[in-house]
Amino acid sequence: MHEKDRQPERYVKIGNHLAQHSELSLTAIGLSTYIQSLPTGADVSIKALAQRFTEGETRIASALRELEAHGYLSRTRERLPSGQIVTRTVSYNNPPARRLKAAKRPGQPPATAPAPARMQAPDPDPEPEPEPRPEPAPAASEAELQARELLARLRLRDPRLLLSERDTVRLAPSAAVWLERGVPPSAVAAALTRSLPMTAIHSPAALLAHRLRELVPPRLPDPGAARPVPPDREVHPLRTCDGCDRAFRSPVPGRCRDCPPADVRAA
Repeated sequence: MHEKDRQPERYVKIGNHLAQHSELSLTAIGLSTYIQSLPTGADVSIKALAQRFTEGETRIASALRELEAHGYLSRTRERLPSGQIVTRTVSYNNPPARRLKAAKRPGQPPATAPAPARMQAPDPDPEPEPEPRPEPAPAASEAELQARELLARLRLRDPRLLLSERDTVRLAPSAAVWLERGVPPSAVAAALTRSLPMTAIHSPAALLAHRLRELVPPRLPDPGAARPVPPDREVHPLRTCDGCDRAFRSPVPGRCRDCPPADVRAA
């Protein structure tokens, strides 16, 4: 039984060829439904989808490959004028109709479905690589990786501190300086979210960049480094007093402080 209410706006049409697909997993079907409901230009990278849903990056990457193999998705790598390499994703809501149209075109093979399947072999490697591109190599500073997670979680303290992935990567080196100087992550988060303005925060990235730069704590001295003894704490050798034969410490031989100078006694 179905109880259906009319939806005049904010809805997406999903064909039974997707909803009842016999070869796609439930994760892939749901992911395709979500992607088709997004506007053009939305971020559908593995990182962005993993932040939106509880499934991990591995399951989401596998579901994307399923959709690509069955023609519901295509991904190509392109180089922007700035030199940055990005992944352009195109979502198709009706692959069976596209294959039928392609079969009717003159001079084109009747079956175009195997084309996405040929991309299935190289795709497992290209897809995970472009998305982690902003992240440092495994040999990079561990503090910077920890700083990215710290900055991303600031929105849990205050929703106004919602950062984009690009801002998180850009601010991570400044936050890593705090962690490398021995400041615990909880203390860093407290310093960045303390005494926030009561009004709306129009640029949370600019606010956090200012605090990370102006409030950075000083570097603590190395506890293992050798430190010179201050002059007033220098330990002098033991001497024998010329007047009373008592032992006392002094940089030069002579009399202790309880004996008068030799010229006074002679007088």
